[in-house]
Amino acid sequence: MDTLPAQARDTIDLVKAGGPFPYPRNDGVTFGNYEGHLPKAKRGYYREYTVKTPKASNRGARRIITGGTPVTDPPRWYYTGDHYDHFCAITGLG
Repeated sequence: MDTLPAQARDTIDLVKAGGPFPYPRNDGVTFGNYEGHLPKAKRGYYREYTVKTPKASNRGARRIITGGTPVTDPPRWYYTGDHYDHFCAITGLG
């Protein structure tokens, strides 16, 4: 958790609070895991949230992906800084 950018920690706090999210049409939606980089799960298991990128004029490439329920305290958390090419598990949130 200490190695995450501050904006990722902000996004984690928003997820735990249930929002509000900076991109409400995009945040909290189903993440399909089409690349297959995360463990296989039923459709709807994963959700994605934008991690703000300083000075970006759009959503940028950084995301938090959660897995499972409840939505505000899911058992699985992942971070990607390169738009789904690589993921790292986030631990120590309990």
